[in-house]
Amino acid sequence: MKTKMMFATILAAGLSWSVQGSAQETVKIGVILPYSGPFADAANQLQAGIDLYIAKHGNEVAGKTIELVKKDTGGPAPDVAQRLAQELVVRDGVDIIAGFALTPEALGAAPIATEAQKLMVVMNAATSIVVEQSDYIVRTGVTIPQLNTAFGQWAFESGVKEAYTLVADYGPGHDAEKAFAAGFTEAGGTIVGADRTPVANPDFSAFVQRVRDANPEAVYIFVPGGAQPAAIGKALADRGLAPPDTKIFAQGELTHPEALESMGDTANGIITTYHYSLERDDPLNNEFREAYREANGGRSPDLFSIGGYDGMHLIYEALKKTEGDTSGDALIEAAKGMAWDSPRGPMSIDPETRDVVQTVYIREVQEVDGELQNVIIHEIPDVKDPLHGTQ
Repeated sequence: MKTKMMFATILAAGLSWSVQGSAQETVKIGVILPYSGPFADAANQLQAGIDLYIAKHGNEVAGKTIELVKKDTGGPAPDVAQRLAQELVVRDGVDIIAGFALTPEALGAAPIATEAQKLMVVMNAATSIVVEQSDYIVRTGVTIPQLNTAFGQWAFESGVKEAYTLVADYGPGHDAEKAFAAGFTEAGGTIVGADRTPVANPDFSAFVQRVRDANPEAVYIFVPGGAQPAAIGKALADRGLAPPDTKIFAQGELTHPEALESMGDTANGIITTYHYSLERDDPLNNEFREAYREANGGRSPDLFSIGGYDGMHLIYEALKKTEGDTSGDALIEAAKGMAWDSPRGPMSIDPETRDVVQTVYIREVQEVDGELQNVIIHEIPDVKDPLHGTQ
């Protein structure tokens, strides 16, 4: 309450400046991301997606020039994100707030979006509750339950009756574990064991041995990107837990291109779920992938990149629908129900929840032309986050 009152006072003091700024022919977008610190790479990938969209479509829309104002949280700091959002509104006079690679950033900024009545575009931040924190929030990224509940259902329908879950012991891992288990057990499956590994520098040997002792048909994995996918992949293979004898399920981070290169043949046969698949053969995706690589020194896009790219698409199209009206109420109404073809596939914004609706892809690591790739083996269209209204 104190923060709310303080912001209202500051906002009132800066209101005349903001109104003057909004009358100009510029749309200012405040981008809040962890440009420094442990999540800087995610921020850079998301920013590259934003930049590519602007480069492709120009920096003018609805007769106004797009201007970005970037703010660095340095990591998952909700108090910093809230302060920066306040600065963006009051001092910088932004019309829209965007970015948010991490859930704590989005949760910190949400009250400011409400108080200032600014459209807030969450381009990643994958926890379900994010969009419920403000009526001005819309998400263009993904949610963990959206991916993994559908994945759990598919796993049972594919013939697996028993599974073991092994996830990193932090928020996203807990969400993934809960969502996969819910989808799997509701479909008729049984979870025969569950374990959580330390987030920082884990030794997977003891955990994987417990999985081996349980001898499940399948094991579901969720670990952060970086060095962990290769390490857990090797630990599983060393104990004979590998396809085809044991099915390995995971969220897509486990088989990112960098992880596949590190894991080598031990990755063959791993099945993952994701909302964006780099190798998806589609004209829009092929064009996006090549343009991204050209603009970023050969590096490929990822989930952060596509979230930023589609976030800018939503902003541009909303501004077109409002004919340049940047009020939060006009923009959020324009965003509700919006649908388009993205490089990731067909997607839309649920008009009730303001959350992303999209295809969930099931991929299997296979050897293609001598290289391991994520090959799409099943598509689940029009998937919504299953938790809205149930928490």
